[in-house]
Amino acid sequence: MKAYVVGGAVRDELLGLPVADRDWVVVGATPEAMTAQGFRPVGKDFPVFLHPQTQEEYALARTERKSGRGYKGFTVYAAPDVTLEEDLRRRDLTINAMARAEDGALIDPFGGACDLEAGLLRHVGEAFVEDPVRILRVARFAARFDFRVAEATATLMRGMVEAGLVEDLVPERVWQELARGLAEPHPQRMLEVLEACGALGRLIPELHPDAALAAALARAAAAAAPLAVRFTVLTAGLDEPALRALTERLRAPNEVRELALTYCRCRDALRRAAEAPPAAMLETLKRADALRRPERFAELLAAARIVDERTVRAASRLERALAAARQVDAATIARSAASPTEIAARLDRARESAIAQALS
Repeated sequence: MKAYVVGGAVRDELLGLPVADRDWVVVGATPEAMTAQGFRPVGKDFPVFLHPQTQEEYALARTERKSGRGYKGFTVYAAPDVTLEEDLRRRDLTINAMARAEDGALIDPFGGACDLEAGLLRHVGEAFVEDPVRILRVARFAARFDFRVAEATATLMRGMVEAGLVEDLVPERVWQELARGLAEPHPQRMLEVLEACGALGRLIPELHPDAALAAALARAAAAAAPLAVRFTVLTAGLDEPALRALTERLRAPNEVRELALTYCRCRDALRRAAEAPPAAMLETLKRADALRRPERFAELLAAARIVDERTVRAASRLERALAAARQVDAATIARSAASPTEIAARLDRARESAIAQALS
């Protein structure tokens, strides 16, 4: 029985990046032998175990054979006779198909180290076409490392799209990979790769990326913006029906969907805020629910600044307006008014006055 560190840990080590987690492949073992040594089984689809001390994952070497449609349509074979090279051969990209032996030796049967040096994303073998998730993974790795896609791999990806394989992807997996790609240092590269192979039009037909969007996504990454802000930047040009359709289809998390929709509803008002009078400023704050959710409003303004750098002055005025409006003592006004309607009217007048003073 031999154990090897595999995949991302080896890749990141060669790139000089910090390695947070290590995955292991075990060759020549059975599930019974692993549990006898104290490993705890956790795998559902194939034999994976947690080390009794380090809690790192150890998977038995395995092969996969396509047996149905979709990314779960595989028959897994894990047995002591599966070799390390056979296990590595089932992986997506050469840069992810390397292993490190316990004595430190690098096992690289498919040239992953050379592809790392060349900044190249290249598929391991023809089995790449069996899993459409790999299209999204290639785009995500392009967004992470700013590597180019090998022409042969790009050709395979275009063929997979033309064959309709991306239609087999479930919304949750599309969102998972899209969110990861948006969070990478070069999110605009993800869109470029997906558009080049035709997958973007199939998966996110609402988007029509251009140079301005690419630049905005690059600014979002440079600002270390959170995911909700990056998604808002990505969808900043969509109208509300298209945005609703997209977020519902992808089953985006509530906080992501809400920020993007709030930006959509307030987009024009945000652009006019540089010259807007106090009443209009207060209306924008209310529409964005800024008085109740100032943290989300801060993210909204961050997205606005990234999307259109001309909104910097408008965003600054809105920040001052919100700070002034929040200083109004709503409790005192509520005690002195006779009805909810009167309370609301007095609050509005007091807040408008406070905003006018803050912006004068």
